[in-house]
Amino acid sequence: MSSGHTIVMGVSGGIAAYKAVDVVSRLKKAGCNVYVIMTKSATEFVTPLTFREISGNPVITDMWEEPKTWNVQHIALASRADLFLIVPATANVIGKIAGGIADDMLTTTVMATTAPVVLAPAMNTNMFLNPITQQNLAKLKGIGYHIIEPASGMLACGIEGSGRLPEPAVIVEKIISLLHTRHALSGKRLLVTAAGTREPIDPVRFLGNRSSGKMGYALAQAAAARGAEVILVSGPSSLPTPPGITVKRVETAAEMREAVLAEFDTVDIVIKAAAVADYRPELAAEQKIKKTGDTLTLNLVKNPDILRELGQRKKQQLLIGFAAETEDLMAHAHEKLINKNLDMIVANDVTLPGAGFNIDTNIVKVIHKNGVVEELPQLSKYQVAEIIIDKICAMLTKST
Repeated sequence: MSSGHTIVMGVSGGIAAYKAVDVVSRLKKAGCNVYVIMTKSATEFVTPLTFREISGNPVITDMWEEPKTWNVQHIALASRADLFLIVPATANVIGKIAGGIADDMLTTTVMATTAPVVLAPAMNTNMFLNPITQQNLAKLKGIGYHIIEPASGMLACGIEGSGRLPEPAVIVEKIISLLHTRHALSGKRLLVTAAGTREPIDPVRFLGNRSSGKMGYALAQAAAARGAEVILVSGPSSLPTPPGITVKRVETAAEMREAVLAEFDTVDIVIKAAAVADYRPELAAEQKIKKTGDTLTLNLVKNPDILRELGQRKKQQLLIGFAAETEDLMAHAHEKLINKNLDMIVANDVTLPGAGFNIDTNIVKVIHKNGVVEELPQLSKYQVAEIIIDKICAMLTKST
């Protein structure tokens, strides 16, 4: 089933830690190689020896202990993981991860991994429903962490409600599903464009737009998490480079066109999420333009339509576009879908609260070539990206 996959599993200090032993056993039976990291509090509930015997690997409880049979640095374990799982995930651990705190081996390794991270929260109902915990979970979901929702029932504290750790079989089923999904785009090359372009007026000024690149960067990260080889062609952006992704940085629409066309014949999928300038100054001044009058006239000329050109050139590639509009959203998006020979278009009204540029959420409609329209609620841009990648995977499956 999952032979050869490596799971790094964190166990934090909750009464549900005893169920983590069964999770390790089931993962081993599914063919996974499991390494366990325990917090100090977790060792008060279950002994490291138990996990060592079940997993067949040394168990880490102290960030400063001497290496045993392998390099026990957090980077070594973080890079070895195909998936990182925390069972149970207490409110304390969730809060530390959400806050970027890395003060023990578990939180340090989570911060260093590029593998998918899955949290299985388990705690008192009031702690789980506390707005701080919910805010922390929402933040982690928004950046791509997977949360296994707790079950309801009688808790160890005597209260009945949400916060109970799901049964180990449920957790393992989720993990196996994610491991299979992780390789859905293996062997595929995917190109994403992101952020805006800048068209120079003079050496110090440019025409640009409000795009931050957050949607495109999220798409690149989500595609890489499915095993794709990702090339990200990015306009100017302050966002950090996603790990494991080839980034080509450009400034102008002409530079973006050149970078995209250089890769187009070698890729399987193109997602054009960049906000490319439609026009540029006919001539960029060689020196800074001085303020000599009450008005300044710029002659603008049309930039190449990169998406239309790709639609004319495409052979086997899937081509996905974006339509950011302020009015007549569906009409403009459908026209773009047809005229540019797209397989799918993602449309959003940038005037809506919770959608548009420079924020972490989006509200989109996904329009397929066959006319099917799917409306998504307000989600984080990473969640939107995962849904778009899901739909691309489905299209690839259908075409084979």
